[in-house]
Amino acid sequence: MADTLDQRTSGSRNARGRLKIFLGAAPGVGKTYEMLLTARARKADGVDVVAGIVETHGRRETAALMEGLETIPPRQVPYGDRLLAEMDLDAILARRPALVLVDELAHTNAPGSRHPKRHMDVDELLAAGIDVLTTLNIQHVESLNDVVARITRVTVRETVPDAVLDAADDIEIVDLAPDDLIKRLAEGKVYVPDQARLALDRFFTRGNLTALRELALRRAAERVDDDLIDHMRRHAIKGPWPAGERLLVCVTSDEASLGLVRYAKRAADRQRIPWIAMHVETPRESAQPQDLRDKVSEALRLAERLGGESASVPGDGIVDDILAFARERNATQIVIGKSRRSRWFELVNGSIAHDLVRGAGSIGVSVIAGDKQLRSEDREEASTEPHLDRSMPWLSYVLSAASVALATIVGMSVQRLVGLETIDLIFLVAVLISAVSFGLWPSLAASVAASLAYNFFFIPPLHTFTIAAPTNVAAFVVFLIVAIVVSQLAARVRAQVVAARARARTTEALYAFSRKIAAAATLDDLLWAIAFQVASMLKLEVVLLLPQEGALTVRAAYPPDDDLSDADLGAAKWAFDRGRAAGRGADTLPGAKWLFLPLQTANAVVGVAGLTRARSGGLMTPGGRRLLDALLDQAAVAVERLSLASEMQTARVEAETERLRSSLLASLSHDLKTPLASIVGAATSLRAYSATLAGADRADLLETIEAEAQRMARFVSNLLDLSRLESGAIEVDRAPVDLADQVNNAVARAAKASDARRVLVNLPADLPFVRADAMLLDQVLVNLLENAAKHAPGGSVEVHGAMEDGAVAITVADEGPGIPPDDLHRIFDKYYRAGERDRRPAGAGLGLAICRGFMTAMGGSITAGNRTDRSGAIFTLRFPPSLVLGQPRTEAA
Repeated sequence: MADTLDQRTSGSRNARGRLKIFLGAAPGVGKTYEMLLTARARKADGVDVVAGIVETHGRRETAALMEGLETIPPRQVPYGDRLLAEMDLDAILARRPALVLVDELAHTNAPGSRHPKRHMDVDELLAAGIDVLTTLNIQHVESLNDVVARITRVTVRETVPDAVLDAADDIEIVDLAPDDLIKRLAEGKVYVPDQARLALDRFFTRGNLTALRELALRRAAERVDDDLIDHMRRHAIKGPWPAGERLLVCVTSDEASLGLVRYAKRAADRQRIPWIAMHVETPRESAQPQDLRDKVSEALRLAERLGGESASVPGDGIVDDILAFARERNATQIVIGKSRRSRWFELVNGSIAHDLVRGAGSIGVSVIAGDKQLRSEDREEASTEPHLDRSMPWLSYVLSAASVALATIVGMSVQRLVGLETIDLIFLVAVLISAVSFGLWPSLAASVAASLAYNFFFIPPLHTFTIAAPTNVAAFVVFLIVAIVVSQLAARVRAQVVAARARARTTEALYAFSRKIAAAATLDDLLWAIAFQVASMLKLEVVLLLPQEGALTVRAAYPPDDDLSDADLGAAKWAFDRGRAAGRGADTLPGAKWLFLPLQTANAVVGVAGLTRARSGGLMTPGGRRLLDALLDQAAVAVERLSLASEMQTARVEAETERLRSSLLASLSHDLKTPLASIVGAATSLRAYSATLAGADRADLLETIEAEAQRMARFVSNLLDLSRLESGAIEVDRAPVDLADQVNNAVARAAKASDARRVLVNLPADLPFVRADAMLLDQVLVNLLENAAKHAPGGSVEVHGAMEDGAVAITVADEGPGIPPDDLHRIFDKYYRAGERDRRPAGAGLGLAICRGFMTAMGGSITAGNRTDRSGAIFTLRFPPSLVLGQPRTEAA
């Protein structure tokens, strides 16, 4: 029988495909059969259906349903000396059917596949907008993995995260009574006879099947409850809503932590509350082997896969830190594993579980005896990297013994001067020095050695370990206890100091890193600083990739190395496109050499950071991952900041370009339209009234045409000159130039523009020649004279020359209103015209810009200012001594 559980109402298909899971309690209940029946019905309705991967297991009824369905041939993946058939994900994506059949959702893909798990292939199909039908057994659900192992005594290694099941659009329970399934198994309809007999003896027992069936139905019931709650919330139906509840599970390096995390997941699901897995990182953990620290990371990653949060907090007092975190996150329940340590150890050091129960107050505490995994293969492989043995080397014990020997010598030297009570303090100093310098175990060894030396050399009878007087026995015992307690306290303080120094160094490094990246002016400097900081702090090889011209390219690496394989580049692109980790140790493309993490801000993914070790390494510790996340978060923000600054600069340039374009168009519309109107009007009058016009009138019209045409020619010439300046096409032909002749020629050329205005030329008789380009200098003088004529209506224009410290200066002054002070620094900019907007004379604002460009090209300079004797502007052309020729002029100007 089949019962359908629909999570969402049917509606229009959105961009993401729909997922339907056929869920069964055990193999052989008919999941694939039901999936094929549904697929054939959809095909009959006109839906484009293909079979991506379907396992018939030799069953004739199932194989018969495959007839008439289009099948995507599997791809052959070499594995050792044989070929494995895997679903061809790329072929399905290229085919793009409306519906695809993917059997056995929990399947593990062959090494070298894009994804290690088939459910990840399904996720990519759904993201491409393709609907998927798939099958799953209840024992493959991650949170139920340990429960199934306890029931069946078989650990299932292929699991699917609960989030996949929760995200399914439809779940269909495929149910079959245990007796019927056992009968099918015995008839050979599930496995071949040899496999069937083995399965009946080990897995397919009536008790196991009944328990698995109950698990499947309960999991489905939880789904129904979730759907009902969603419906009630959407329609504002009153009901008992759980609010404010949160579960906190504490994980350690013990193997039972994996079972605790799964228990927390099930408990949170039953109560429909959020949950958090947390770990307290103590200074003592820095001395633990790498494989033990990897177990903590493994448990935290399992919590994330099961849909919970994970957190690792540094601390010294485990109980206080757990309770502080629980109160901060408003946790109402705490789950902790039962201690596996001896009762004597708990009597000496205390019990975390008991202390937690006493200090929890209103927070509920559950102490669970978490089960170890039934098989070590069910865990991820531990790190093969040889870890650093952080216990003190033999030298520390030698030095501790030396300190005790020194204390003995000092005690024997002062024995006659002080009493026995003072000598034991000398030994305590030796123990304290050993604890502070070398840690716990050398200080304990020093405590024992000091007690024995104290007894042997100072407690009668001397030079034996026998103690005669009862008071001396008490003194010896008290001394031993005090020495041990002092060594433990001093060693604990030392561990806390070492941890505090390490955290201070990390904080200082993060602060310096934030200042360094904040001060980086260019993207290359920033990326180099990021790569160096991550590599130096975490002892990793780092490569940074950023999008450039539509492709993800290496922009920085430390050590300098940008040799990435195609597989690594594919993993980097995946991480950038999806905003998730990919590559070595991740769920996606785990066969790559590098682990790629996205540089992600609140707005977008700005790049990818690739990480690897020169030698194979284990999982990153929680503290290291926390530090890495902090570094990459700062790096992503800094990269985005520089990108935004670059975009703002580009936008500013574009806005300025648009402003200049508007100014140019406005100038063109005026400076071309006005002379054109005059030319057209004069030409039209000549053509229409030529017979009736007097000779003087015709000459006047012709003169207007000529003058306006010359005006247009000057404007076009200015545009061409500006274009030559900007492109660097100006060629300067320097030759001796007589400034008097140049000024007189320019005055004659500008005579029309300066009509009714006086141009007064005053050049000294001994003004020397200069080396300049006569054509460019002539254009400069003409532009200055025309500019003066425009801004000084009715006034005169004065041209003066002088020698100034070996240089030659030519000034052009007018009697206009002068240049506003705010406009002096921009007077030579392109398209800029000084003065009030409604009083500016016609013009494009090109003449003065051309003057500055020509003078710079000739090696001279031009400056602007206001006259001091009267109102008016004054422009100064200056030729430096290097351009002035020695021979003076022989004639007056």
